Amino acid sequence: MLNCVIFDLDGVLVSTDELHYRAWKAIAEKLGVPFTRQDNMRQRGVSRMESLEVVLEKCPRTFTQDEKLALATEKNDLYRAMLTDLSRADALPGVRETLAMLRERGVVTAVGSSSKNTPEILQRTELGDGMQVVVSGLDITHSKPHPEVFAKAGERAGFAPQQCLVVEDAETGVRAGKAAGMRVLAVGAAKDNSEADFRFATLAETLPHWDEIFSAFEQA
Repeated sequence: MLNCVIFDLDGVLVSTDELHYRAWKAIAEKLGVPFTRQDNMRQRGVSRMESLEVVLEKCPRTFTQDEKLALATEKNDLYRAMLTDLSRADALPGVRETLAMLRERGVVTAVGSSSKNTPEILQRTELGDGMQVVVSGLDITHSKPHPEVFAKAGERAGFAPQQCLVVEDAETGVRAGKAAGMRVLAVGAAKDNSEADFRFATLAETLPHWDEIFSAFEQA
């Protein structure tokens, strides 16, 4: 049975990609290195320090760990300042309808995100009350594609991996969900990932298909 759905945050529930891009681009410009939207795509689903390495690989000089931490902190400060503009309207299409439908079916809804800003984003978009379990970058040691964030969310929800479905939009997130022993619904940038069990362009597009998803779990 499908008893728990674990949602990634950025790109699934809320789109903050543009904010991340602008903040990282500001750091790159400070360092005098180019930073493109393609570079930004490579940062999907990974930790802040791993994202920083994408920026620094174009820089001819080396950085100490303290310098890297300072740059990552500066980026996060820029990003958090931009988060103040987030509101209820920034939840992606289909999110609230999906959460309401899952609640009606008695399914536990959870968030599994590598972002340490998850609690603030959920609060500003008024999505926090719809989540019974939240596991963020504040709770984990390993970022995706390591399965820790999803495994921990499933454990906190009280269900075995085979009772959980991960919803992801990043390749690293799909790998993390599968590594956790869970089925994965891929949307957005990950919709063509052959490792995913279910694939749709957007979360809104999945709304007419949840009976099929539930049936797939029942038949397993």
